[in-house]
Amino acid sequence: QIRVGLNSGPVTAGVLRGEKSRFQLFGDTVNTAARMESTGMISKIQVSLSTATLLRQAGKSHWVAKREGQVEAKGKGSVQTFWVEPRGHTASSVGSTEPVDETDFQVMDEKTVRLVDWNVEIMTKLLKQVVNRREVWNKLSHRKTSMSHGPNHLQWPQTLPGRTVLDEVTEVIELPTFDARLSNEAGNFNDVTLDSSITTQLREYLMLIATMYRSNPFHCFEHASHVTMSVAKLLSRIIAPSDLAIKEGHEGGELASTLHDHTYGITSDPLTQFACIFSALIHDVDHQGVPNSQLVEEESHLVAAYKGKSLAEQNSVDLSWKLLMEDQFEDLRNIICATPSEMFRFRQLVVNAVMATDIMDKDLKSLRNQRWEIAFSEQGRLDESPEDLKNRKATIVIEHLIQASDVAHTMQHWHIYRKWNEKLFRELYQAYKDGRGATNPADFWYKGEMGFFDFYIIPLSKKLKECGVFGVSSDEYLSYALKNREEWENRGQEMVAGMLAMFEVPTNIITSGTTPPAVVTAPVQPRAEAETEALNESNSGINSEESENKLNNTQPLS
Repeated sequence: QIRVGLNSGPVTAGVLRGEKSRFQLFGDTVNTAARMESTGMISKIQVSLSTATLLRQAGKSHWVAKREGQVEAKGKGSVQTFWVEPRGHTASSVGSTEPVDETDFQVMDEKTVRLVDWNVEIMTKLLKQVVNRREVWNKLSHRKTSMSHGPNHLQWPQTLPGRTVLDEVTEVIELPTFDARLSNEAGNFNDVTLDSSITTQLREYLMLIATMYRSNPFHCFEHASHVTMSVAKLLSRIIAPSDLAIKEGHEGGELASTLHDHTYGITSDPLTQFACIFSALIHDVDHQGVPNSQLVEEESHLVAAYKGKSLAEQNSVDLSWKLLMEDQFEDLRNIICATPSEMFRFRQLVVNAVMATDIMDKDLKSLRNQRWEIAFSEQGRLDESPEDLKNRKATIVIEHLIQASDVAHTMQHWHIYRKWNEKLFRELYQAYKDGRGATNPADFWYKGEMGFFDFYIIPLSKKLKECGVFGVSSDEYLSYALKNREEWENRGQEMVAGMLAMFEVPTNIITSGTTPPAVVTAPVQPRAEAETEALNESNSGINSEESENKLNNTQPLS
């Protein structure tokens, strides 16, 4: 009588030296396999999600049964596991099982793997900049060690009992003050070599984040990656002191200082940039494909956990943060933050950025508008020091950077906007059919989008321009927003009818109060024609994979 545990993934192999030299495997994959064995049952084969997914891809889904409940594995927390019983093998019926549903698996298809690889590349580049800056600072401060990897015994912040993630939102986040020496002494960050454990852990973390996204048409890992693309694009358009050849002497120092102040210190600090990218990637983890208001209506367990506010956003932060705190990502954590000040700044930036994506909460929206007025009004806060005012502006600009990226598809080429608009419609229409929405989205979609452009998208794109940080990108975003708004006004009703036809829904379900009678009675565009038109637009010379992004985690404003 034995119990067996299986896990699949990358390993490190080698021969240990000494009197008892032997070939051995190392790494988190091996550790997880051990956890599968230790939490298993006699005469049963227990496997991880990664192994179960591979079996499914091999056409062996009928071998796999989802274990009832989650398993508490040391160093892993609660994990979902599966029993494996190959055909022809009769194991003792121990424990409770249930049939495996397709949704139990998050198959890592080629596109998702490519997106993970792209995100790893972007985040690795920023981590190298973080390490480079840290090493320069250590050198200037005459410190002997650099906490690039290995234990540093930092107590990473967690949400305190009785408080929520939303309670942590702060009005002003303090970014590092300008130090010209860091610009003058900084070498080429590409010369920084990260320990292999760092890149391995980063990739493993992002792979797990990808599996934590549900298979929604809109709120999925592809969307998160496109939001990340927009954040990276906007950050790249900000001029940073290190981007210029800072000359030695007084003039060069003044130039770098001026640029630092102009960008409110955002691009002078690579950790801030990393936090923005990280936030974009995790901001919709475990999104259920319905608005927060629906979760409240359904009395989800998240309502009590988060006091009925920003349910999806707070849940995303908690799940992603909990994953980052696992033992297997210790080296990754240590290279992100080496000091308590870095650690708390990183947490504050992530919390503020992700919470800013809840645009439907009226109270939060009002508070953000007030903070913008305080930061960018002509008077400003007369009682604040220049440094505090700079940090205030940086905090609110970062939040608007994430918000703009979250709806970036509305401020890009028409065919990109059209694609993601259809995805969101599909998601909300499916929720409505499943009884998870009180209103058919077709009843408000046309006018809702018009209001969304007029009262959110266009004012937001204007704010990007007003803050004066993002250069030509702000002009580009505003221009596309205005063009898409005009195009939607002219073609939106036709598009709604086309989407309904594509989903094989009679057009007469559109109420006369939201759509002119002409649309109800007009011939519906055949599905084949709609697909052909979309294909022609996608081949018009614009690469939709470069920058297409999405709306928010809620339905359009009406």
